[in-house]
Amino acid sequence: MSIQISVRIPDHLVNSLDELVVSGAARSRASVIERALVREMRYQRRLQEVEIVNSGVGVDEDLNSLARLSSNVALDVD
Repeated sequence: MSIQISVRIPDHLVNSLDELVVSGAARSRASVIERALVREMRYQRRLQEVEIVNSGVGVDEDLNSLARLSSNVALDVD
């Protein structure tokens, strides 16, 4: 399922999106934006994991708790 949303994007970024589509590097504007959002979500999750490790809270010698935490994250890219 997908939901259509409206966002305002600066002209130069839209032009870059269009160049990617025209060159064949991307299927559509939406596909580029979706991939970028997935990357950002993964990045934010990694930042949270780093904070957990650096905090020392619940740290096991082999970091089992971190492995369990990250294994519960599922991102659907399709």
